[in-house]
Amino acid sequence: MASGTAEAVVGRHVARRAALAVPLVLAVAVLTFLLTHLVPGDAARVLAGLNASEDAVARIREQYGLNRPLPVQFGLYLERLARGDLGDSLTNQRPVLSNLLDALPATIELTVASLVIALVVGVPLGVLAATRPGGPVDHLGRLLSLGGVAVPVFWAGILFVVVFYAHLGWLPSEGQTSLSGGGAPITGFASLDALLRGDVYEFLDVLWHLVLPSVTLALPTLARVTRTTRASILEALSEPYIATARAKGVPEFRVVYVHALRNALLPVVTITGLAFGYLLGGSVLVEKIFKWPGVGRYAYESITVLDYNSVMGVTLVATVAFILVNLLVDVLYAALDPKIRFS
Repeated sequence: MASGTAEAVVGRHVARRAALAVPLVLAVAVLTFLLTHLVPGDAARVLAGLNASEDAVARIREQYGLNRPLPVQFGLYLERLARGDLGDSLTNQRPVLSNLLDALPATIELTVASLVIALVVGVPLGVLAATRPGGPVDHLGRLLSLGGVAVPVFWAGILFVVVFYAHLGWLPSEGQTSLSGGGAPITGFASLDALLRGDVYEFLDVLWHLVLPSVTLALPTLARVTRTTRASILEALSEPYIATARAKGVPEFRVVYVHALRNALLPVVTITGLAFGYLLGGSVLVEKIFKWPGVGRYAYESITVLDYNSVMGVTLVATVAFILVNLLVDVLYAALDPKIRFS
């Protein structure tokens, strides 16, 4: 297939997936709106305080339109959403979009760090386990795969805090940095801002604060990447082209890490893409434990005070991010395996 034709096919596929994403986002908006408003509790009462008078509660309901029928509230929400307006937060009266843009860099930084750890450790461990089946590395990989999936991240996070912060004092347990003040945010990404300011000490401090939360968040993904890589390498090594390469005298390192690994990466790409979407929207407990100022912590705090607009905003942003990541995975599939065609 010619390059121009291939690009056109991929372009049509991306356009078709983007069109299908519109009703998906709308369905998520409807479902999230219904679920958040069916949760027992009174947002106006939470905002006014337990000891507030009925008049004060009524004024808050009037101010935020909480006294209107649900269909009217939802219609107004969709009208704002069509303009790219996620509404205002009930807790700090700021636009939800502004709150999310402030919190998103911290979550992306944590997510990327977790994925890097999962891939840097998981892929080589899976390859070594597959090339030495039944050996110590294989047993270690299986143990890590089982433990990473079975152990809840909140339990692992608390355990890491107790061991590495409370008892050993090796690592910090909360926040992005221990430095007070600092320069004004440039990009919103703490590590990148430190580099742009040329502050090496601040950069290292940010990385030091990233260790515990990123390792905690990486554990389930690390387990899946290790297990998937091992299975894919074992399957690839049994293919005829591997036997042909060995018969031609190709070095074993090249056979494994060039020929076999390239074909084994396809399922790993799938796992990584799905994991990025999951980590981006599923880091609520980890960010709460480590007081990480990201979207997950913002979602947790919004849920506890029944901040409807913020909860719906977080859900929609996570949905859009998941859709975009899946589109990227499709494109990477085509790049890694030219035999893949989009219908």
